[in-house]
Amino acid sequence: MALVDIVMPRMGESIHEATILEWSKQIGDQVEEDETICLTQTDKVDSEIPSHVEGVLKEILFPEGEVVAVGTVIAKIEVAGEEGAAPSESTTDTPTVVEKEVQPTPQATSNGNAVATPQTATATATPVLETASATRFYSPLVKSIAKKESISMGELEALAGTGANGRVTKKDIIAYLENRGAGGVIATPTTANLSSSVTAAPVPLNVGNSAKTEIIEMDRMRKLIANHMTMSKKVSAHVTSFVEADVTNMVDWRNGIKGAYAERYGEKITFTPLFVEAVVKAIKDFPMINISVEGDKIIKKNFMNIGIATALPNGNLIVPVIKDADFMNLAGLTKSVNALVQKARTNKLKPDDIQNGTFTLTNVGTFGNLSGTPIINQPQVAILSTGVIIKKPVVVETEYGDVIAIRKMMMMSLSYDHRVVDGFLGGSFLRKIADYLEGFDKNRQI
Repeated sequence: MALVDIVMPRMGESIHEATILEWSKQIGDQVEEDETICLTQTDKVDSEIPSHVEGVLKEILFPEGEVVAVGTVIAKIEVAGEEGAAPSESTTDTPTVVEKEVQPTPQATSNGNAVATPQTATATATPVLETASATRFYSPLVKSIAKKESISMGELEALAGTGANGRVTKKDIIAYLENRGAGGVIATPTTANLSSSVTAAPVPLNVGNSAKTEIIEMDRMRKLIANHMTMSKKVSAHVTSFVEADVTNMVDWRNGIKGAYAERYGEKITFTPLFVEAVVKAIKDFPMINISVEGDKIIKKNFMNIGIATALPNGNLIVPVIKDADFMNLAGLTKSVNALVQKARTNKLKPDDIQNGTFTLTNVGTFGNLSGTPIINQPQVAILSTGVIIKKPVVVETEYGDVIAIRKMMMMSLSYDHRVVDGFLGGSFLRKIADYLEGFDKNRQI
């Protein structure tokens, strides 16, 4: 028999680590070639890690919740063959992205170590609960806690799990222990840092009259969003500027050609690629918007990767990124926008699809909002918000004098980091975007 290493695969150019969310196989289980052995998470994307060999899972080197660097051995599988460890060939593979809604997941280990050593991880992952047989899967971490706290299998079986497929997670068992001991309101663990593997101590919830209060646990994506937004407000000095743009020509052009456009390119054209096109042009005029900050250094990006905030069916937002948008024509932008939005809404985004954005666009007009003050998507320094397009009477200058006409108007706002983007740059950039939209050629050919 030989032991084959299973490593954390590379998942994109800028992905250097991933969190092990859940082990699909336990030690001693038979594993088929290409069968999923664990579920991992990078940013907001879940990925399945398959085995590239057939055999028996002999070692699990990291428990659920651990952050593991790409290329690190995470498990060993025993295969038929000569003695000696065989190197893994999966370090360049891209994992399969899970096509499901993001579920709440077990929190990281509570031993206080940022990264467990293989010896520690193995010891944590392999305890067996010495009780009756289970009717559902329990992670090694849950089993370890249950054994330490003398929780019987009967008690475990009675717990309602909040994890995938009703599985009991670490927070479920901690909440049960708190309630078991105090007999009062269940305390839920809070996460001190979502990028860390250290879980903060449980904090009791003061909910007042429980008959009139409902406690809703944040899912993992909402925790990530909350952490990212709070961090951005702490890091950047946010300032927001506003303009109103007359987009009548653009709207009339799009409405007039959308049927022919779909027939020619096989794509539905929305306003988003038209907004992205204007943003790209404006960035070329004001390249110091396309930067990031590292300490006291300004990093100027000579490429344009435009993020487009996309609403998911569960109400959360994710920001897929159009790479090298400045090299695309309108047809290319339309195709990229449609593909990324579709992948986002069907949970098929790959980790690399949401990495390396240099500027972000969010369209609050899709919610019927006039405008907004968006939070900067770190480490970028500016984010554009486009509002709903409405018809309203405005004063229009003509060769015969000023007249009042019904025009299609849209509010836009730009939030920018005042540490490095002053009012002149931020305001001028926003005005330039409006100028490109207002100057849209209504006779443009598709």
